Amino acid sequence: MPSYLLQHQHEALECGVVFAAFKGHESPLRHRATLASCSSGGHAIWWTVEAPSAAEALAFLPFFVAERTTATSVTQVEIP
Repeated sequence: MPSYLLQHQHEALECGVVFAAFKGHESPLRHRATLASCSSGGHAIWWTVEAPSAAEALAFLPFFVAERTTATSVTQVEIP
């Protein structure tokens, strides 16, 4: 199954809306730790997910979050 890096960006005033949007959205990303830069002022969140397509990867997110998110196909590599 392909892997995607979901990179979400929002404004500082939107933090509460972003997190609240998940309350009404069934997603395997809920109640799971991920990386975010909100507390350090960056207002970005990253998830790595497996999905058949980029569109299906974005479907893990509520619409408000997904419309501000890019999905990039990624693979693991060994760094020499």
